[in-house]
Amino acid sequence: MTTVTCVEDMRQLYRRRVPRMFYDYAESGSYTESTFRRNETDFQSIQIRQRVGIDISDIDTSTRMAGASAAIPAGFAPVGMLGIQNAGGEIKVARAARDFGVPFTLSTMSICSMEQVAEATGAPFWFQLYVVKDREFVRDLIQRAKAAKCSALVVTMDLSMLGQRHKDIKNQLSIRPNLRNLLNIATKPGWAYEMARTPYRSFGNVIGHAKGVDDLSSLLVWAAEMVDPALDWKDIEWIRKEWGGPIILKGIMDVEDARIAAELDIRTIVVSNHGGRQLDGAGSSIRWLPRIADAVGERVELMLDSGVRSGMDIFRARALGASGVLLGRAMVYALGAQGQAGVTTLLNILQKELRTTMGLAGKLNTQSIGRDDVIP
Repeated sequence: MTTVTCVEDMRQLYRRRVPRMFYDYAESGSYTESTFRRNETDFQSIQIRQRVGIDISDIDTSTRMAGASAAIPAGFAPVGMLGIQNAGGEIKVARAARDFGVPFTLSTMSICSMEQVAEATGAPFWFQLYVVKDREFVRDLIQRAKAAKCSALVVTMDLSMLGQRHKDIKNQLSIRPNLRNLLNIATKPGWAYEMARTPYRSFGNVIGHAKGVDDLSSLLVWAAEMVDPALDWKDIEWIRKEWGGPIILKGIMDVEDARIAAELDIRTIVVSNHGGRQLDGAGSSIRWLPRIADAVGERVELMLDSGVRSGMDIFRARALGASGVLLGRAMVYALGAQGQAGVTTLLNILQKELRTTMGLAGKLNTQSIGRDDVIP
């Protein structure tokens, strides 16, 4: 495939170019994967109203998200192990985001460290924080994010217990692959060549920083033990004091939780079910978005992730109350398929789709998109 016209083209190319265990790591949900599938299908069921007889010669796709300017109402979600999908992946996505003009969020579980991303891009980005049992490590991450001049802290709320992904277990997912995975890697020479040449091969935010974590083996043990089921709203107050800057809460999927966040004076939340990778059987993010918007939309800025695959989906999310979306899997597809150039191509595709949708829906700017523009 030499011509890429949509996100699905990226996914197919990504599947061919990246080892199976890493493709399955990204393209999977927990347990029966019902939430994972619902995230996409619920978007597709929302109809967009077509309008005519409107001068659409000057369409503006730009907006603001959490205080940051954005060329389109979209940014990049925190996704772990981007540097395994494509060598130096976090830096490549961050550069593409900087050049296009959209926010980028670096995961705690990234391959490239926040310091490496900051040095390579010279631009502010958001840092996503996993709150683990080792609070000294959490405090250190926050201080490092300050030093790296991260402009917002994205706190993930829905990882106090891990949903099981059957594919990862069956693939024996590991940075040190078994014989079956090595044979599959041998069929991906381009990926293997780039990974052999890159200096970025470890989890830069964790190894050498977390207590007792000095190599990949100790990291795997640490990660399994550090998930904190005691995470509660008091921890958000502690994080806010340690950070002292803008906080975005990610993983809100219920009206009551959104109200609690609003009462704590949280200014931005991400309506997200972790891409269907946590609670199986939950509703889709896009179905919960308007309910949460009705409850707190006047007090809290809402963003959304999970299931976004097109510019039409960006329009739908905007219509139902989101200031913008965060792209996870679509970003992974593009990065794995074509590296930084692929991420740029993805952004251009989404902007073109969004502009066309806005025009045919009679909308000249993103601020004018509203609930009346769709039929849920």
